[in-house]
Amino acid sequence: MSNSNFSAFPVDKIRSGDARYIARLISMVENESPERIAVLQALHSKTTSRSKAHVVGITGPPGSGKSTLTDKIVLELRALDKKVAVLAVDPSSPFSGGAILGDRIRMQRHAADENVYIRSLATRGHLGGLSQAVAESVRVLASAEFDTIIVETVGVGQSEVDIVRCADTILLVSVPGLGDDIQTIKAGVMEIGDIFVVNKADKDGAERVVREIRAMLETAVTNGSETRFSELFTMRAQLRGNAAPDETENHQTVDRANFDQGAFHHIAAQKGAHPNLEIPPVLTTVAETGDGVRELVREIQNHADDLETTGVKLSRRKENIAWELKSVLSRQMLKGLEKSEASSLLSDLAKSVVETKTDFYDALERLAKTMKIETNIL
Repeated sequence: MSNSNFSAFPVDKIRSGDARYIARLISMVENESPERIAVLQALHSKTTSRSKAHVVGITGPPGSGKSTLTDKIVLELRALDKKVAVLAVDPSSPFSGGAILGDRIRMQRHAADENVYIRSLATRGHLGGLSQAVAESVRVLASAEFDTIIVETVGVGQSEVDIVRCADTILLVSVPGLGDDIQTIKAGVMEIGDIFVVNKADKDGAERVVREIRAMLETAVTNGSETRFSELFTMRAQLRGNAAPDETENHQTVDRANFDQGAFHHIAAQKGAHPNLEIPPVLTTVAETGDGVRELVREIQNHADDLETTGVKLSRRKENIAWELKSVLSRQMLKGLEKSEASSLLSDLAKSVVETKTDFYDALERLAKTMKIETNIL
């Protein structure tokens, strides 16, 4: 696309939800086209208030049924007249380098619905810029006034943790029958979840997985571990004031804001198996049939309301943007090392360190000065 044509890129078409122009811009984002910046800035300039879009991240081990579950969640949200977008992070084709598009095939039923937009983003064998591509794509879709934006990741690991930093609510999906369930749960990085889902709950062992997840969450809370849901629970406790935990609630709560850490642990310990200790929802679903999906969507909406009421949504988004700014800046600095002068110096310094002619930290300081980077390591 030439600069002259680019200057006339119809951002109003994107804001009105035109799928063709949304697709064109996301392709530019995915390909890291420098020209995308002007369009993203133009979209931002026409945004008068914070986006109404609620961003839901869905992650879990391969084979847990995330795509089928996403499809059913879209159906439930459309029944509520919500405008929905899905970003599915797919593994790459070894031939074309593009996304294999499996998720889009599974969600073909939504193709004729103009209020549903589904896009696959390819991993392309690296995740250095994928998190940024997801974040920028989310901003594009938020500008198009989608009510819910779902980001479905390809699996579980540090890369997926990074990707879902752009999400307001994270669903961590598990399934029975993956061998050592505890290890699978650990692989799912428990601390990042807001809502925990045991899918394929019609299979043997589902209740055991639920119990193990609940036990791990209760242990995290009683030990005072810092988790993704810690801030939300604390802010909710503050809003409730000094009232004692309500015995009539389905999930009795301990007001952490009004007890010191030791007192909180003591109260929790008195509960034995902690049947009433407040932890994030742990739900069961059978995505193939849709069982439990309506209840899951209700929990997603409840969580969205809690985030707004407590102010945690704004707090999380500030943290996410700060992380994204640091991430993009880090990538730019690394690109600077690829320039011929810096690359040559890097090679010379590495050789000097290996030959014990230069201390590692002296080499680091010299490289930092060359790149005009301040370092507090020394």
